[in-house]
Amino acid sequence: MYAVIRAGGKQYRVAPGDVVRLETQADTDGKVEFSDVLAVSGGDGQIGRPQSGAHVSGEVVEQGRAKKILVFHYKRKKQYKKLRGHRQSFTAVRITEIAFDGQSFKAPELPKKEPKVKKAAPVEVEHRAEAKSARTHTAPAKKKAVAKKAVAKKAAPKKKK
Repeated sequence: MYAVIRAGGKQYRVAPGDVVRLETQADTDGKVEFSDVLAVSGGDGQIGRPQSGAHVSGEVVEQGRAKKILVFHYKRKKQYKKLRGHRQSFTAVRITEIAFDGQSFKAPELPKKEPKVKKAAPVEVEHRAEAKSARTHTAPAKKKAVAKKAVAKKAAPKKKK
């Protein structure tokens, strides 16, 4: 089951559960509706153009900017060089539902992730004080520099005239 939608002047083939990077969408509380559905595939492998009432819904996963691309203009022999950079904004949307003709195909729910919490090991105050006092009284021994061995240089052979 998939659908072809139009968003941001481009066409995308989407299925329930897919994550698609689109042109930046307006903030709508994390929900996005696509009413411009161009084609929908049926359960039997048939593809049809929906008459009306077909819609695709999704949820915003991420918003950001893509990797920088460099635009370099150059004209030879004219001392003309221009370098510009560009980062395109995007919105990543996870398709949650495709609905048409009274049928609805939904993506499976993602398991909720629990935030990772780092647990610190308990440290007794007495041990910390002892370790601190031990460090202040004894300084680590410094390593002595090792003398380098002298290497005899060979004389360069004389050139014959």
